[in-house]
Amino acid sequence: MNRIKQLRREHNITQNKLCEKLGITQGALSGWETERYEPDISSLRKMSKLFDVSIDYILGQSNERNIDSSNIKKYRIPVYGAVAAGIPIEAIEDVVDWEEIDEATFKKGVIALKIKGNSMEPRICDGDVVIVQKQTFIDDGQIAVVMVNGNDATCKKIKHSPAGMTLISLNPAYEPMFYSKDDVINLPVKILGKVIELRGKF
Repeated sequence: MNRIKQLRREHNITQNKLCEKLGITQGALSGWETERYEPDISSLRKMSKLFDVSIDYILGQSNERNIDSSNIKKYRIPVYGAVAAGIPIEAIEDVVDWEEIDEATFKKGVIALKIKGNSMEPRICDGDVVIVQKQTFIDDGQIAVVMVNGNDATCKKIKHSPAGMTLISLNPAYEPMFYSKDDVINLPVKILGKVIELRGKF
């Protein structure tokens, strides 16, 4: 039997309930349970924590359920509630929580931000924490943390074009925001980093 389905049944969790906890669609979970494709790393980490088993066990790569964390070095990083223009990350005092990350993620140079609002629902919800790899450019379709006109950083999907840059919400209730090349330079519109992990808060 598929390990995800097995663990879900062992814990007496319905497909709908697991989808809620992971922030995924029924179609995605069905795809995982029929092994048409593998879960993303963020969902694997959530399931590992939820079911208290290793990711290798979930993927069927090991029969050892237990998570051996004795040799895994962990780092605690602050979760920021806001990021303002012109203030170095290290100088921000608006720390609202702390998150643990592994050494490989820490070495990428990351920050953690608490999401405000519902513009990225259903994938990213109000109060969730995103782990962001600091970089100034990302590819089309990726999700970034962006600073616009000196306001608090916002989380949006990015689309580049010859005319400029569009910031796209995942929530269809919000219209895309287009910025010309001049806007990007003069406002400015600045990419702070790429979202590499989501930590949903239930």
